[in-house]
Amino acid sequence: MSLTPAFLDELRMRTSLSTLIGRTIKVQKAGREYKACCPFHNEKTPSFTINDEKGFYHCFGCGAHGDAIRWMTDQRGLPFMEAVKELAQAAGMDVPAPDPRAAKRAEAAKGLHDAMAAAQDFFAAQLDAIEGAEARAYLSKRGISDATRRTFGFGYSPDSRGRLRTALKGFGDPMLVEAGLLIDPDAAEPVSDRAKKRDPYDRFRGRLMLPIRDIRGRTIAFGGRILGQGEPKYLNSPDTPLFDKGRTLYNIDRASPASRQTGRVIVVEGYMDVIALAQAGFGDAVAPLGTALTEHQIERLWKMVEVPILCFDGDSAGQKAAIRAATRALPLLRPGHSLAFATLPQGQDPDDLLRTSGPAAMDAVLDAAQPLVERLWSHEQTIAPLDTPEQKAALKQRLRVITDAIAHPDVRAHYAHAFRERYDALFFARPAFTPTARGPGGGGNSAARWQRDKRGNWKAPIGPAGYEVRAIGASGMEQRLLRAILAGLLRHPDQIALHRETLAGLPIGDPILARLADSMISASLRKETVETQGLLTILEPGEVYNMAKGMLRADTFTLTPHKMTADPDRLARDLEEAIRVMAQGPELEAALAEATRRFKSDVSEDNLVEQQRLLALKADHDRRLAELAQPEDIV
Repeated sequence: MSLTPAFLDELRMRTSLSTLIGRTIKVQKAGREYKACCPFHNEKTPSFTINDEKGFYHCFGCGAHGDAIRWMTDQRGLPFMEAVKELAQAAGMDVPAPDPRAAKRAEAAKGLHDAMAAAQDFFAAQLDAIEGAEARAYLSKRGISDATRRTFGFGYSPDSRGRLRTALKGFGDPMLVEAGLLIDPDAAEPVSDRAKKRDPYDRFRGRLMLPIRDIRGRTIAFGGRILGQGEPKYLNSPDTPLFDKGRTLYNIDRASPASRQTGRVIVVEGYMDVIALAQAGFGDAVAPLGTALTEHQIERLWKMVEVPILCFDGDSAGQKAAIRAATRALPLLRPGHSLAFATLPQGQDPDDLLRTSGPAAMDAVLDAAQPLVERLWSHEQTIAPLDTPEQKAALKQRLRVITDAIAHPDVRAHYAHAFRERYDALFFARPAFTPTARGPGGGGNSAARWQRDKRGNWKAPIGPAGYEVRAIGASGMEQRLLRAILAGLLRHPDQIALHRETLAGLPIGDPILARLADSMISASLRKETVETQGLLTILEPGEVYNMAKGMLRADTFTLTPHKMTADPDRLARDLEEAIRVMAQGPELEAALAEATRRFKSDVSEDNLVEQQRLLALKADHDRRLAELAQPEDIV
């Protein structure tokens, strides 16, 4: 069987070499690479390096070198085809069926590369000719220097239907059509209608030309910008055996080595943005090719850096593109790998910003890039009003849809926690009340809290003395609710991972309850999906086991997750609220204790107002705590 270079390149790109090798030997992160003790010779000091971006391993001790396929054949001892089949299965690819024509197609691909290189030489020569005057004037007007022009390979396609065809006639029309350089006017018509054969003609006419290169710097396609009036403004090559626009990033060949120096990749909207940035010293910029950022392009970016920066225009279209990219990345997120978002000033693209404010302004935009979680939160918070309970609930639902789209369980759990924190801070934290006037004459609610002593002097009320931060489980209500929560998690252990960070931070006073919570958290860390029986199995016979069994037998709490008949959506909502109420208790206790201390040392109205605000919050909290912890038989 003969496999095409395109298939093998795709297989190598989809395979994480460090992950593959890490299944056999221990690898450690070392900057942008990985290191290990070489499996091909005996050594104590690691000299074996793995480069995921370039897709190869190399030993500086014995000289062992290869890619993923070579690893499978040399280290695993598999035949070539068996190695390819195993890697393809892991990557979700189908190995092409035996085809005697495959070798011929591989040779044809080499010919296509030659044709594209010849076309690039032709376009570059035309730019320097008399006909290229208008194109040269446009570049000069855009401030593109001769050095930048040569670096990016600018060219010009004459406004003619056959100049390129004639210049490259040695390759033959079929190859030039397959390369996307010529258009076959008969290709879209039924065979029966082809009474008269029409000649192919040049695809690009009267356009400023930019070569699109692969990671190895080979021209695989072109982008052409019209110089006068007309549509489309930009014209790209069609998909060909060499070019898949959904898998290609413009300037990947130059940005890849630049990113190794900066530790950064900037994603902008178009060719000219990339070129303007490069000319200003930002050589680590790439751009998608006329489409929204695809899953393949995101994975390609992650091979360069773990958190690429997406820099889009500040207008509506740019922000929509940012959210589309964010949404597309959600299922792909994994530990350490995410996106950041930088927003340009309204009405400016990178070229505009660089021209008006210089590179320092661009640096400031990039430094202010938002993490993905912040961009999603700010977007969902602002796309609709949040005035009514229904609108607030809709926000919560939208955030839940976002978290549900994340495939990796740990990342999903952390996103759920981050959104809960922001949601609670937005809707459940009361702003401090600022009195309109100080002292007894101020009137209103503030004045009503003051009283006169026997002499008629105004005196502020004294807050509760001796408030200390209590551990959860010290009071009857708290312990009852905590037991109900843990019972709910025992019955629905799939919820543990979503809340384990909050659970781990709870200061549980009861040692048996604390040991039970720790056991449940540890089990979820080892295995995201655990079963009730599995949790009981890991508990040693004794107090903790007996408590867990007793919780499962009891059925007296109003808390929904404790009931066998609860529907999944209500279960998740009620359990989330109960855990939030439990977590808020110690925080409120601590804040109230500190406010009381300040009030005692400085009896001012500001300190009083803050103490009274926290007292009201604490009262609301205790009331909800009592509702959740109340046994069903007294409802």
